[in-house]
Amino acid sequence: MFKIGDIEIKNRIVLAPMAGITSLGYRKFMSQFNLGYVVTEMVSDMGLIYGNEETKTYVNFKKSELPTCVQLFGSNPETLAKASKIALELNPNIVFFDINMGCPVKKVTSTGAGSSLLNNPKLCGEIVKAVKEASGLSVTVKIRLGFDKDHNTFKEVIKEVTNAGCDLVTIHPRTAKEMYGGTPHWDLVKDLRKEMSIPLLVSGNIYSVEDAIKAMEITGADGVMLARGAVGNPLLVKNLNHYFNNEDMESTCFNEQVEYCKELVKDLIEEKGEDVAMRVSRGIVTKFFDGFKNSKKLKNRLSTELVKYSDLEKIISDYIEENCV
Repeated sequence: MFKIGDIEIKNRIVLAPMAGITSLGYRKFMSQFNLGYVVTEMVSDMGLIYGNEETKTYVNFKKSELPTCVQLFGSNPETLAKASKIALELNPNIVFFDINMGCPVKKVTSTGAGSSLLNNPKLCGEIVKAVKEASGLSVTVKIRLGFDKDHNTFKEVIKEVTNAGCDLVTIHPRTAKEMYGGTPHWDLVKDLRKEMSIPLLVSGNIYSVEDAIKAMEITGADGVMLARGAVGNPLLVKNLNHYFNNEDMESTCFNEQVEYCKELVKDLIEEKGEDVAMRVSRGIVTKFFDGFKNSKKLKNRLSTELVKYSDLEKIISDYIEENCV
């Protein structure tokens, strides 16, 4: 469908990096749904340099047919370059690196990383060049429009990173100050791909097939990066694939969602152990049951009562019995 350097990406649907969500277990679960590639949680450059054990786990994965990208964050070309080399020493299965230039969270931007980088387009280019030279791999970036509405620097950033050898840009058409509120500014990125010489992915408020197709049509993007809209909703990925293949769409099925939910939790348990996995699951599994009849009680119990895997089975069983599903 498109290439990142010499890497052929065979599907236009990509799984976004999400802190606290896209760990190894979650990526394993989602990989069955025919994605172009997956991205790790954000990996701190200084965490790798200082040998933080938790940070190391973020780059711990085996080689697979589905390309895995490691997303680095930091604000210094030298430390990011050093971190990329450390990451490759820890795991030679890394296929390419992505640089986070879009995270709007204050604890990230206050260090000069994430979307703060958008205030300095030249630095963005220097970071791409440094990481690419140090790692010998392709490098992509994930950006926003700019830091605030008075500083929409995205076109300058795209120019600088492209000149530095960037292989793909993903854009979320909000500013950092807007966080995740309001409607993305699709008008500002209309036909953006026509102005670019490298592939473009688009992200932001994509919760349906219609949302994804509209975003791609407006921007001319080569593909779509799914984030919150795909959490607990693998049907979105499946139906996007059906759309691209001119196949009939599927409808949401409660029993199928139950099986997907259980499968994901088992993958997280395999990765993290039961105690940690169940804590993490509380914030994810409720999403599998959005829109079902009388699901409020079910979702409340899932978010508060999960301690063991058996709790998951019991809570779902109670819901089925109470609602004659």
